[in-house]
Amino acid sequence: MSSQHFRRVLAIDVGGSHVKTRVFGRRELRQFESGPDLTPRQMVARVHALTGDWTYDAVSIGYPGVVLHGKVIAEPHNLGPGWMGFDFRKAFGRPTHVMNDAAMQAIGSYEGGRMLFLGLGTGLGSAMIVDGVVAPMELAHLPYKKGRSYEEYVGARGLKRLGGKKWRRAVAEVVTQLSTLLEADYVVIGGGNARKLKRLPKNARLGSNDFAFLGGFRVWRNTAAPSASAKGHRRGIAAP
Repeated sequence: MSSQHFRRVLAIDVGGSHVKTRVFGRRELRQFESGPDLTPRQMVARVHALTGDWTYDAVSIGYPGVVLHGKVIAEPHNLGPGWMGFDFRKAFGRPTHVMNDAAMQAIGSYEGGRMLFLGLGTGLGSAMIVDGVVAPMELAHLPYKKGRSYEEYVGARGLKRLGGKKWRRAVAEVVTQLSTLLEADYVVIGGGNARKLKRLPKNARLGSNDFAFLGGFRVWRNTAAPSASAKGHRRGIAAP
């Protein structure tokens, strides 16, 4: 396999409320609102318009839903239709890697060992990295308790329904439970609502949206094609 890698990567973090973009080598963040009607074609057009003065030769997309082998295999819960089967490489005209958004932020947060990443945003993102191997997960819609899912307790709707105090307690319980079940060495809590936590559960640390972009940049290290897969090491993870 070629050792070619792309230096100028555009990382796109697609969320239920905003789409955020950064290009490698620049600290500037550019974003626009998303929402339940956003289609992939609209997203690409807005990104093109927003980043027209940036130069890049590859694209990483963090998508809030199920991605398998670089392809979206389920429509998102918080966006518009048309994501399944959409050709992002053709739309951007550059090599493009699509991955679950939690996996992208997890890759940027990883510091070795067994790490569980949980993203507290519009929904609940989740990913596990074990000795450099990335395993995106879909824990959000699994049943948690009282007929409700994990996301319904710790996502944005859970925060609104429970109020801050009970929501923080639910987050602590969920983090502890999942960390124990998955035998995580440590947990990284990211997403826009992570900052609302007053104290962190044991063995957890705060993530940062910056790590999502770092993850988007990292997946192209020594990667010849979007489908490339390899084991990473402590600070040099390859694409899942």
